[in-house]
Amino acid sequence: MSYRPDDLDLLAVNTIRGLAIDAIEKARSGHPGLPLGAAPMAYVLWQRHLRFDPSDPEWPDRDRFVLSAGHGSMLLYALLHLYGFDLPLEELERFRQWGSRTPGHPERHLTPGVEATTGPLGQGTAVAAGMAVAEAMLRARFGPALVGHRTYALVSDGDLMEGISSEAASLAGHLRLGRLIYLYDSNGISLDGPTSMTFTEDVSARYRAYGWQVLEVADGDGDLAAIDRAITEAEEDEERPSLIVVHTTIGFGSPHKAGTHAAHGSPLGEEEARLTKAALGLDPDRRFAVPDEVRSRCAEAAERGRRAHAAWRERLERSERREEFRRFLEQPAPVELAERLPRWRVGESLATRAAAGKALQAVAAALPWLVGGDADLSGSTKTEIAGAGWVAPGEWEGRNVHFGVREHAMGAIANGLAYHGGLRPFVATFLAFSDYMRPPVRLAALDRLPVVYVWTHDSIGVGEDGPTHQPVEQIAALRAIPGLHVVRPGDPNEAAAAWLYAARRTDGPTALVLSRQKLPVLEGTLERASQGLPRGAYVLAEAEGGTPDAIVIATGSELQLALAARTSLAAEGIRVRVVSMPCAEAFEEQEDAYRKEVLPPAVTARVVIEAGRSLGWHRWAGDRGVVIGVDRFGASAPGPVVMEKLGITEKAVVESVRSLVAGARG
Repeated sequence: MSYRPDDLDLLAVNTIRGLAIDAIEKARSGHPGLPLGAAPMAYVLWQRHLRFDPSDPEWPDRDRFVLSAGHGSMLLYALLHLYGFDLPLEELERFRQWGSRTPGHPERHLTPGVEATTGPLGQGTAVAAGMAVAEAMLRARFGPALVGHRTYALVSDGDLMEGISSEAASLAGHLRLGRLIYLYDSNGISLDGPTSMTFTEDVSARYRAYGWQVLEVADGDGDLAAIDRAITEAEEDEERPSLIVVHTTIGFGSPHKAGTHAAHGSPLGEEEARLTKAALGLDPDRRFAVPDEVRSRCAEAAERGRRAHAAWRERLERSERREEFRRFLEQPAPVELAERLPRWRVGESLATRAAAGKALQAVAAALPWLVGGDADLSGSTKTEIAGAGWVAPGEWEGRNVHFGVREHAMGAIANGLAYHGGLRPFVATFLAFSDYMRPPVRLAALDRLPVVYVWTHDSIGVGEDGPTHQPVEQIAALRAIPGLHVVRPGDPNEAAAAWLYAARRTDGPTALVLSRQKLPVLEGTLERASQGLPRGAYVLAEAEGGTPDAIVIATGSELQLALAARTSLAAEGIRVRVVSMPCAEAFEEQEDAYRKEVLPPAVTARVVIEAGRSLGWHRWAGDRGVVIGVDRFGASAPGPVVMEKLGITEKAVVESVRSLVAGARG
């Protein structure tokens, strides 16, 4: 049945525009251009297509809507308010203010109905792809009666300029994510001026080459029926993702700024705002006005969603899979998981990437909702879930995903999987390439998403590949991200404990930083790692013969050097405690008494050794301590040679401890 918009539809569109104008003017900050231009497509989507229930924003089978162009956040806040989500008008009046639920860019953890934190352009395009991947994987497992929703994203010129959107679109087209639909707000304007300055490719041809269906709406400013037809056509093609190119005018309605970059990132100004509202048929003297008839019209879509939700709940209750489905949503961590982990004894040796790979198999067997993949490196990162199968174009029964060499999109797709719910994602690549995926890692930490990152080839010990592949600054840089726990295990038993820690942690992302080279199983880790690693640091080897003269703190492959130095120094009568600190962030969170127990303040002779930047380690070494690190790039040579040449040796630890203790005694 064809859609014939009426005057009330146009009033609803202009009400959205008016709310955006008023909020931005009151805040004296914001981006009015996108809400004014994209309001028609957003209204048609929400009013006629999107399935949602404002009384339960977390309904599992709701459609997802991602505003990738997060600078246009007032568009989303206006929609959430009008459609009955818990976002009262007072919150719109507090746009961009301290403590409000209407921040400058949408934040998932803050505002009911916001599906993803967006802001950095392009992130939302890949997050939406991740949500579509999650839907496809869960639908393959539970069937369309329980999982049958779509993912929509509103994207901008800036989003599609960013490289991450190309990575995501390429993979989405390859996988045939037919329930993924982008509405492209094609207005030809970016912050500095017309996109013709920098962005002149044929975007439609590019997306067709990716394997997408591409549709166009010539008049996105007011042809609501054409927008509706395009969305309907996109929904009917479930073999390809769809890009709907909606041609709009940025700042629509503004007499002097419409169609120019002046409407993009700054308030219209009081006089221009009045003129714009008058041009839209709104009362310039009324602020934050919502006609009752608009509320009633929007309530129709909300009621449609409530009915769909109720019908879904009935299907869930009738389903034989309901308890399994609920477990996937709740994702309990079995208490007995620790007992399933592999263990190694002194005398054995194994790269921590290999040990973590074996631990992954145990974790994946206990957690069927654990899914993941890698950037074309599963053979190196050891992150394939054995026997679980790989997803392929149109085939979603597997638990492993080939992301290809697309680290940036891989990180954001993992966020989309986590935002979606029902699955727990992990992704893997070399540590040196974590730089390619830092923006989504930062957003995962901001939103406390329980994504697990497996980053291998963790130091200059990589050796012959040289400094381009030898991470030096990455660990310190990652530790700087609030909420990201970086775990660098020192032997196979710590690597297994690290996977257990990551599986149980649900309040933020966890990074497992693993070695390429073999590491020996160390005395004491079999007994202590499972309890000590979750606390961030623990005493691995106590000083022999009484109170320690010095403490050596180490992570990763350098832990063996600390233990060897302890033995050598004991022969000289110097008592050394060795502390393994695989996760400084977790140790920081411990109670003060435990931290002092592990690192007694009275012992000021402290040496830290890690094959990476020394930045940040002085927090634990103290003013009188020594940090042995690598504050330069590496070199191409066998790993042991590079370690020795750059001073990551037992000898360096011994000499540093000896000097500190002599100074203290003197």
